[in-house]
Formats: sequence, C-alpha cells, structure tokens
Amino acid sequence: MMPELNPFSLISIFIFVLSLVSLFFSFSSSHPRPKTPCPRSYPIIGNLIGLLRNHHRFYDYVTDQFSDARSLTIQVNGFIGLYHIVATVDPANLEHLLKSNFHNYVKGSRFNDNLFDLLGFGIFNADSELWSVQRKIASHEFNTKSLKSFISHIVQSEISNRLIPYLKYACEEEETLDLQTVFQKFAFDNICNLAFGVDPACLDLNNLTNSSRCSTELSFVRAFDDAAEICASRLMSPIPFIWKVKRFLNVGSEKRLKDAIGVIDDYAMEIIRSKEEKLDTGNSDDKKDLLSRFMCSNFQIDFNSPEARRKFYRDIVVSFMLAGKDSTSSALTWFFWLIAGHPQCERLIYDEIARVMTTETVNYDGLKSFDYLHAALTESMRLFPPVPMNSRITVRDDVLPDGTQVKKGWFADYSAYAMGRMESVWGPDCRIFKPERWLDGGDGAYQPFDQFKFPVFHCGPRICLGKEMAYVQMKSVAAALIYNFEIVAVDGGGTPEKMWNPPYNVSLLLRMKGGLHVKLKRRQRKRNGG
Repeated sequence: MMPELNPFSLISIFIFVLSLVSLFFSFSSSHPRPKTPCPRSYPIIGNLIGLLRNHHRFYDYVTDQFSDARSLTIQVNGFIGLYHIVATVDPANLEHLLKSNFHNYVKGSRFNDNLFDLLGFGIFNADSELWSVQRKIASHEFNTKSLKSFISHIVQSEISNRLIPYLKYACEEEETLDLQTVFQKFAFDNICNLAFGVDPACLDLNNLTNSSRCSTELSFVRAFDDAAEICASRLMSPIPFIWKVKRFLNVGSEKRLKDAIGVIDDYAMEIIRSKEEKLDTGNSDDKKDLLSRFMCSNFQIDFNSPEARRKFYRDIVVSFMLAGKDSTSSALTWFFWLIAGHPQCERLIYDEIARVMTTETVNYDGLKSFDYLHAALTESMRLFPPVPMNSRITVRDDVLPDGTQVKKGWFADYSAYAMGRMESVWGPDCRIFKPERWLDGGDGAYQPFDQFKFPVFHCGPRICLGKEMAYVQMKSVAAALIYNFEIVAVDGGGTPEKMWNPPYNVSLLLRMKGGLHVKLKRRQRKRNGG
C-alpha cells in the first residue's frame, strides 16, 4: 500500500513537475525579450525559482534584479500567470504613481486580501471614501498645536521617567541589552499614550522584577508582531493561494494568525469600550489622545450597529499601532547599529548635542538645532527604511514616464530599500553610510532631498502624517542615549563590510534579525557638557 501524501508534499511535487516543464519550454522555444527588463523567468512558474532561493534576503534580491538589469524599472512574471508586476525605483515613475496619476494606482485586492485580518478597513489598507475620511480627520489633528504639544510632553516624559532609568539600571548591572526590544517597548508605551491615552508602563523599572504587571500588553505585542510577520509572508508568497489553503484547513501559520488576531481584537476592544465610557461621562483627559479625537469626529459613515462602529475603531487602533510602534523602533535599531560601526559619526553627533544639552533630555526647541543628528537618522533610513517595499494595483492601462507599459490589474511596486542602493539615484557612494550628503556644504544645515528620491515616508497624498512626530521621537531618544551612554554593539555594529549583508527579517517592516545586543557604559562628561 502506498503511503498517503499530505497537501504540502503534493504542492512540492506539483512545483517540481512544473519546473521540469518550464525547463523543457525554455530550451525548446525562444521567447521575445520584453522591452522592460525582466529577471530570469521560466514559462509557467515565472520567477518562482529565484524567489524561493532568495526568500531570506528578499530585499537584497530585489536590489540585485535592478542592478543586474541596469534599469530602474523591471517586469516580474508571476507563478502560472497569476499576477504581473512592474517594479520601479525611478523617482519620476514614483511621482507619477503616487501623485500625478494617484487615482489610477490603489491599494486594491492585493493589500486588502492579505492584510485585512490585521488592518481591516484602517487607513493603511483602505482606498476611496474610507481612506479619504480617515486621512482628513488625521491630517487635521496632526496639524493642531495641542497634539504637537501632547506628543512632545509624552516623549520627553517617557525618556526621563522610563527609558533613561531602565538603561541606567541595566548599565549598573552590567547586563547585555537587546536595544531593538527596548525600543519596541518604548515605542509601544509611547503610541499607547499618544493614540489611546493608555499607559502600559512596559519600561517601568518595577517591571524588571515583576513582568506580570504588563503581561497583557506584552501578550498583545507578541500577537501583533506575529500577525504582521504572517501577513507579510502572505504578501511575499510566490504562490499566493497556499496561505488560503492553510487558512481553510486552519493549520500552521494561518492557525497562529487566527489566534493572534483574537488577542489583538480583545486588547483593542477593551481600549475602545473604556474610551466610550470616559467619553459618555465627560472624563476623557480633555480628549488629547488620537482615538478620542477620532471618536469625537463626525465620520459621515453609516454604521449599522455599535459593534460595526467599534470594529472600525479597532481598525484605527491597529493602524496607529503599526505606524507608531514598529516604524520608529525599526529606524532607531538600524541607526544605532550603523553608528556602532561608524564611531566617527557617533563622535560628531555627541559633539553636536553636547553643545546644547545640559540635562539628560532636551526639549522640542533644542532638537531643531541638531542638524547632523537629523542627517544621520535620515541617512540611516535611506539605507534601512522601516517600510522597505510598497505596492499598488493599476485601475486602468497606463504608461509610466520612462515608457513602461502597465496593464489594468497589474501590480506597480516600488522599493525604498532598493532605491537607496541605486548608483543612478544616489551616486557611486550609495551603499556608504554618509550623513554629510544631507548637509549643506556652506553652513552645515540639514538639506532634504526630493520626496520621490527618498520615499521612506511615502509620497504624494498618502505621505506619512506622523513624519514630524517620528523625527521628534527618534531625535529625542538618540540624543538622550548618546549623551548619557557609550554604546558598544556585541557584533561590532554596522561596519561598511557588514552593510553588504545586513541581518534582517522579511516582514511588513524591516526588523533586525536576532535583535541588536549592546553593552552600556555611563559616558564621562566634562562639567561644561563637552
């Protein structure tokens, strides 16, 4: 009797047979090369072989495809013709996709199908009216003085009362810290305070010896991270229908995703119901947090029931969390990895901030004078953008500025990670960590580049509303840590050699694989702050 084959064995055999058929066709027939360069592709299975071989280094694989093709735009053929992708790192094409012809390139089914379990109808997964309504309210609130003041207060308080004491304790105990985990806890505390008016206190010193105090919050963080990683694997799967089979069978990663979403929903709904009670009684902390501001706004959306409205608020909560928790912690992790491998940059940053700082933290106005620090953070994100890739679906046939044809229903992708490594965009020193490229040669002031050359905060109508808030958090944290501590990376940090093979996980956001392990030493300063 023959042994029974499980679904995964059948899939493997299916791929093997298709590979043999593809090889036969590739040798027995000739195919005209498309006008737009295409990475090595085979009939039927498309680019499947290359994707499977390079799944662990996906963003560098994409970068390699642009470099090998010597083109800023390439075409990718999907498995058995299920999809077609035009990928670009051309700033002119990005301006066309994200601004000039904005309405022809939408999030569409690719994002909605793969990310709906996590993001629902939140702003990062929505199009048309649902996106427009959320964007309008968020844009108004992010430009209010009251919110900016609230943000600055929360960040400085979290650094002074939580982050610095936490790091001092670890320093005195001579512990090896994972800075990535520390930054994730810091960002989680920050975004919960800013967005929901809730304080998880995950960086409270008491939680060093009593971790159960924020066990609920940490369970949520673990569930959120797991859900984001699984949804990312859906998006990047070369065979899109596999995850749907696993979901139908409720096995593997899809079962984990279902469990994680349950934890996320419970946590979010508890926040929302608590906020509703406070708003009903008029006790909402002057409605300073973002969720209260949204809940007090007139959405002009017809909700069928209170539960439908709460579900929409749940999607807003998760969107805030995705934007505020992971992006800043990712950016800070790569920044400290890079400066650990470039001690001369760390020295220049310290000299700059020491001229201004006289206490452990610096206020909002003081941050504005840190041009070199701003340049170094920006340069770090050029090389390691928190969101390494993004995608749109074409509504109607179109032609990009470089002449590339994009058909209706095709995906139009762009990679901020690959763009930062293109010589034709950034010059021959594109792979070098060089903050000076962002400074004016005359007075050394920070000088931004065109947004379509640096799409780290996205571009056009969807440009990140929290950009200023992100810089406030990152500059505040970086200045406080560098002023108070000497930070030594256990692995030596992001030296020029290591930057060619960076340790990342492939997910929705660019996290460092294994974390950033460091030893801290209290910095010895002169009395005048030098």
